[in-house]
Amino acid sequence: MSTGPVITLVRGDITDQQVDAIVNAANSSLLGGGGVDGAIHRRGGKAILDDCRRLRAAHYGKGLPTGQAVATTAGELHADHVIHTVGPVYSATEDRSELLASCYRESLRVAGELGARSVAFPAISTGIYGWPMDDGARIAVRTVRASAPASVTDVRFVLFDKAAYGEFEAALAARP
Repeated sequence: MSTGPVITLVRGDITDQQVDAIVNAANSSLLGGGGVDGAIHRRGGKAILDDCRRLRAAHYGKGLPTGQAVATTAGELHADHVIHTVGPVYSATEDRSELLASCYRESLRVAGELGARSVAFPAISTGIYGWPMDDGARIAVRTVRASAPASVTDVRFVLFDKAAYGEFEAALAARP
């Protein structure tokens, strides 16, 4: 019986991770932006942007829909792939938690299709998209525990600051 992946927390820069796949909290254009998205594009180099442009031209002319995921090369990152996913913008009046869970679920599905064993996630939607960190951490951990394919054995949540790390630590300690 599978017990799921080993989930670890890392405080630092996701672009420093040596994994099979790094998940990018992308914007729907797939053409780079701020935060994690901008850092991945800057550090990974032109090859990532070139792949994203090909995806836009071939399949995602209107952009990648929220909650979906797609892979590109990782360029100069220490990974084989970048899995781009578009998180929802937080709303206090509309429950979008299923869309956030879908980001993690779909990224793991793509990772499984790629044969990735190790995946590094940021805290999707908790930056400029305004998702409360405690709820974002709870959704992330719960979804990864429930959705990781057997081939994915190592999941890392790479968190930029102490506060985010603390919220993910609490979510990881809580049992479903």
